[in-house]
Amino acid sequence: MADSQQPQTQNWNDFVEQWNERFLDALEDNMEAQARFVESWSETVGEISEENELSDGVEGYARAYETWMNASQQMVDRTNDALEGEDVDIEEFRDIWLNTANEAFKEVMSTTAFARMTGETVGDVLELQQQADEAAEETLHTLGLPTESDIVEVGDRLVELERRQHAVEQKLDRVLEHIEDEQ
Repeated sequence: MADSQQPQTQNWNDFVEQWNERFLDALEDNMEAQARFVESWSETVGEISEENELSDGVEGYARAYETWMNASQQMVDRTNDALEGEDVDIEEFRDIWLNTANEAFKEVMSTTAFARMTGETVGDVLELQQQADEAAEETLHTLGLPTESDIVEVGDRLVELERRQHAVEQKLDRVLEHIEDEQ
């Protein structure tokens, strides 16, 4: 009995070892992709030295800073009003910060520098996603499990078979009709 378990244990060990190697390869690929992403992002930020983009970005951040300073002043004013006995609703404080956050983000996000960095970041993230999907598909194949592309292929083949079956049924119906008409 111990001899029959030996080959099974060895097969399992080989399988686990192969799976671990694939996992480590995928992890290494992921880390390399993340490093490329960080390098790309750093280069993008460094490349924003074009004068128009840089000045637009600085102006956007300055407007956002001014918006926050105005909100701080509003908070101080309303706090003083409350200390002087005025009935100040606590929700006013929340609304001041929420509205300020919206305005400040709008100021920053409307700059060309932000748009450029966001566009490049989205591109890098999509590339990273594709690499992760490829690594996952490779791992699933290694484990003998179907992947999304396998399921799509099976579905396409099934649709084609149904289409052909329908065509054969139509031809058969015409042949039967023709035979019935001759009788």
